[in-house]
Amino acid sequence: MRTEANGTATGPVARFLENPVVGMAPWIVFSLLAGPGRFEIAVGIALGITVALVVAGRVVHRGSSWKLLELADVVFFAALAVIGALADDGTLRWLETYAGEVASLTLTAIAFGSMAFRMPFTLQYARERTDPSLWHSPAFLRTNYMITGVWGLAFLVSALAGGFGDLVLHEPDNIWTAWIVPVLAIVAALRFTAWYPDVVRARARGEPGPGPASLLLPLAGLLVPVGIAVLVFDGGVWWLGVALIVAGVLLTKALQARA
Repeated sequence: MRTEANGTATGPVARFLENPVVGMAPWIVFSLLAGPGRFEIAVGIALGITVALVVAGRVVHRGSSWKLLELADVVFFAALAVIGALADDGTLRWLETYAGEVASLTLTAIAFGSMAFRMPFTLQYARERTDPSLWHSPAFLRTNYMITGVWGLAFLVSALAGGFGDLVLHEPDNIWTAWIVPVLAIVAALRFTAWYPDVVRARARGEPGPGPASLLLPLAGLLVPVGIAVLVFDGGVWWLGVALIVAGVLLTKALQARA
């Protein structure tokens, strides 16, 4: 690892820690793992990831200030761990059922709340890998508002899907509401986070940049494993699994041609 003239740490570990997706890793893992019989495991893993990331961040960026998402990670998962350890059986069952949705709604509130206070949470990460002269440029700020908003929407979709599975279907482990829809939402946000900055940079250079096809390509490819999962775990709608596989193959080829 080395340090640039402006004091910013560089190197693969530093670049990894400067990605806002890293700060959301505990929430992503927890929201996907939490469920009946898995609350303690999900909290333990999420809290372990949180501690590891905070320690690594302090080592790589010595003297750096705490980020909003880091504080939220520590407070939320430490609180859940304490509550889970002290909870009675009824409270624990409630947490096992709804903790995933609570986590998703909390991160949704953090995303849109940070935007309302003119400090989208991705901004603190982006500044660590951007020249200070660009911190207040409209393009830089707009990019962070867009990415933060997309993540807020992704976790809102995840929360709504989980809530539908729990409250309407009464199936906390429903393959669609607990796994497929949340995973697709998170993958879409991940892809947008990588795609949109390239679009902004290309526009600044007067170039066309990557088009929508390159944004949608990973999502189209994901339809194939989703279709396979439907065939394996939800055989009652085998025809839908086959349709998703065929659609994934055809869409991938079409988007590859356009991209």
